[in-house]
Amino acid sequence: MKKTTGLDRSITSKWRPATQAIRGGTWRSEHGETSEALFLTSGYCYDDAETVAARFAGDEEGMTYSRLQNPTVAMLEERIALLEGAEACRAQATGMAAMTTALLCQLKSGDHVVAAKAAFGSCRWLTDNLLPKWGIETTTIDSRDNAAWEAAIRPNTKVFFFETPANPTMDIVDMAYVCGLARAHGITTVVDNAFATSALQRPMDFGADVVAYSATKLMDGQGRVLAGAVCGTEQWINEVLLPFQRNTGPNCSPFNAWVVLKGLETLDLRALKQSENALKVGKFVEGRVPRILHPGLPSHPQHELAAKQMKAFGPIFSFILDGGREQAMALLNALELADISNNIGDSRTLVTHPASTTHHGVGPETRADMGVEEGMLRINVGLEDPEDIIADLDQALTKVGL
Repeated sequence: MKKTTGLDRSITSKWRPATQAIRGGTWRSEHGETSEALFLTSGYCYDDAETVAARFAGDEEGMTYSRLQNPTVAMLEERIALLEGAEACRAQATGMAAMTTALLCQLKSGDHVVAAKAAFGSCRWLTDNLLPKWGIETTTIDSRDNAAWEAAIRPNTKVFFFETPANPTMDIVDMAYVCGLARAHGITTVVDNAFATSALQRPMDFGADVVAYSATKLMDGQGRVLAGAVCGTEQWINEVLLPFQRNTGPNCSPFNAWVVLKGLETLDLRALKQSENALKVGKFVEGRVPRILHPGLPSHPQHELAAKQMKAFGPIFSFILDGGREQAMALLNALELADISNNIGDSRTLVTHPASTTHHGVGPETRADMGVEEGMLRINVGLEDPEDIIADLDQALTKVGL
């Protein structure tokens, strides 16, 4: 591969995802390095004053400042865009920086947002607290109900915002319907795809306009760094998102971008294997707990829709214990192999109690409305042997009387 081949969309767009995940976006310096170079620099130098003026004016391509462009970050952005089937991508400092940027860059006082009520706790804080503070109206709905989306539309509705599968209730949104409805009304859809990534589903294939990520999760996949990303059309990224990002600075660091680039090389392998492991573990857990929320199991009310939209069902699912918070925490304390941790997408098996961690900040009333119960546990199934994970859950469930 020549040093600029990875940036040539006429070539890279023809590659299959596994190839794009390793070689897409790669740019090699004059040294011809095999691995992507790590450019730890805040700024750039120029041979003459006219060059820097032309770059800042947008008349000449090139680097100006690492808040705007960085070679390592640019490689990550191109690779994510390729995998997502998007024209362009901008990397962000964190997943929540990505969600905040994707919303605020296009909204103003007097606008209206329709958002799924089942969401990551910080995403609910955005829609319930931050947006209204700035005069942006919000309506949260049951995202599983197609009719609820249409009923919530107002003349000033600008954005539909949802995640699928949802955290931690595993609600599935009918993306083809919701994105089609939005497009018919001139509404922009913003989809949080962190639970799946492009390895398992591509929302733009179903009509989504903007896809946002916590790259901290499956993209890195090994619990090392924080990062985020927002994908869209080149026009939307450059004209809507970039002015916000340029002037507010939620950009990804070069080192974190480099780590995520390395993670993407194994994303397809990890996501599919962890999905396979999670299905095995889910089938075991289903026989031992009162309720389980796993889109890969026929017991999930939206199993068929998930199967239509997803290549595999992901490494994450939730289950509910009748004994509430006390029994849930007792099970966590009985685990010997799995870690108690609120992260997801990691190669290690992680289990958390959402009501006291990821969704603690939204308050008990909102948690109840979302379906986040006191007895709910969310598990991220890792790359360990699934039989060892099952054995650990078996002994923990037995200790709590299940």
